[in-house]
Amino acid sequence: MRVLTGIQSSGDLHIGNYFGSIKQMVEAQNRSETFIFIANYHAMTSVSDGKRLAQLTMQAATDFLALGIDPTKTTFWVQSDVKEVLELYWALSSFTPTGLLERAHSYKDKTARGASTTHSLFSYPVLMAADILLFSPDIVPVGKDQIQHVEIARDIAIKFNNQYGDILKIPEFKIEEHVATVPGIDGQKMSKSYGNTVNIFGEEKEQLKTIKKIVTENVALEDPKEFLGCNVYNMAKLFLDENALLELQERYKKGGEGHGHFKLYLADVIWEFFKEHRERRAYLQANQDEVREILSQGANRAREVALPMIQKIRDVTGIKY
Repeated sequence: MRVLTGIQSSGDLHIGNYFGSIKQMVEAQNRSETFIFIANYHAMTSVSDGKRLAQLTMQAATDFLALGIDPTKTTFWVQSDVKEVLELYWALSSFTPTGLLERAHSYKDKTARGASTTHSLFSYPVLMAADILLFSPDIVPVGKDQIQHVEIARDIAIKFNNQYGDILKIPEFKIEEHVATVPGIDGQKMSKSYGNTVNIFGEEKEQLKTIKKIVTENVALEDPKEFLGCNVYNMAKLFLDENALLELQERYKKGGEGHGHFKLYLADVIWEFFKEHRERRAYLQANQDEVREILSQGANRAREVALPMIQKIRDVTGIKY
């Protein structure tokens, strides 16, 4: 089974990113043929500074490799290194009704929040369809806010196949229903847009400073504490095995410790959990040519899959003559 995922080069990763998607990507490598690309063309809809986009692309590659993406198991590349996606994007545009794009929730939401009504933002779902259909995946894991984009890709592929025959595989989306919603320091879902994140990488003192800001109830030091509903506990349980979790619950129940003690404990747990990843990241940051070579090899493998498909597209559309 082939699984394909695109990731945005959007800056510092937080633990919500890890438990919400990265962990599932890493686990998928061991049971599926996995394709993962860094969507830097898509990022151009929100990042206009060229130097910044290049920096974010390398940061994303470095961070995801550090967190467990294995290039020996996964085809891992940068979107712009496989230019055939743009050729398919244009071919699919001829089978995409304007009304279909006008109904896209993402476009309406972003423009309502003040984003420029550019063609790239409007046609974003067509490029995403090309990203998917070029590699014929069986499954596209997505968050609930991306379901419509996969449905648009399916609609476009069906229209294309109705014209030219059974060329494009119709993909299925998959929602990871069991994935926990990671709470931010204010108890809402952890999100950069809410400013409530705990970053994975960075200085230990800064991470501790952030964790100390986690919102908790005001309970006397000697009194028992309620762990259910506690933002510190809900964050900690993502990292702990069953025994460690039971021990933490007992500490809450017996009293004698304040929420400040639990925050210090959480900081230690998170710091230790990502220790090997930090070490791997430090190595990759010092060896960026190695990261570029990994991406180059990944692009070559991706292109080996893409070229037969694009040749079919050229044949049936008459671009090849």
